[in-house]
Amino acid sequence: MPQSLSLSGRIAVVTGASSGIGEATARQLASHGAAVALFARRKDRLEALATDIRKEGGRVLAVAVDVKDRKAIAEGARVVAGELGVVDLVVNNAGVVLPWPVDAHRMDDFEHTIDVNFTGAVRVVDAFVEPLVAAASRGGRADLVNISSIGAHHVYPNLAVYGATKAALTHLSRNLRTELGPKNVRVSVIEPGLVETELEGHVVDESVKQMLASAHKITWLNAADVAEAIVHLAGLPRHVNIERITLLSTQQV
Repeated sequence: MPQSLSLSGRIAVVTGASSGIGEATARQLASHGAAVALFARRKDRLEALATDIRKEGGRVLAVAVDVKDRKAIAEGARVVAGELGVVDLVVNNAGVVLPWPVDAHRMDDFEHTIDVNFTGAVRVVDAFVEPLVAAASRGGRADLVNISSIGAHHVYPNLAVYGATKAALTHLSRNLRTELGPKNVRVSVIEPGLVETELEGHVVDESVKQMLASAHKITWLNAADVAEAIVHLAGLPRHVNIERITLLSTQQV
């Protein structure tokens, strides 16, 4: 990466960091010089990732946090401030995929999806908006990156609630730019298509499992592809804000 795009000295928080896009993003941010706080529920996974990053010379902090717990997020933010400093890059990545037809009446799964994918993201914004603004006010780069999905715009059977949470997150991001852009905080949303992560293994609904199995006829994105996009936008000059990236496999139509 050119020196002008270096992330050296940046302090990042990545939610959902225990696997998939979050893990890949944490690794790449650290490899480009950022100090990284890892947020997720699975502390053993976080500690293993932190060990790997430290072996590569990175500065990292593992914090076991469930984005459904507002107090835990706030406490995590305090720990990060004390250990690493003022956060200037937040990757709001934690999410779940629990597809069901609406007439399956799986309200526990629907409410969990909403609470993690959307309300959890809002909780993270609430916890870190002040340090982001503070970092920007000092003349540095400050970024809020929300990980949405092409499900924000496309429609799929049995994914209504999931798609609605991602549509809400995309629209939240666009609106936040109107509030935070004038304060020099960049807000970006990334909408990946099919990505190889462990979330596919969480799908129980047979019709969605069959749809995904059929989709494997093409080459999917991997988590590192999404991470590279995040590193790119975070590394741009302070006055440049990529508002939205729709990231698809070349073969996905």
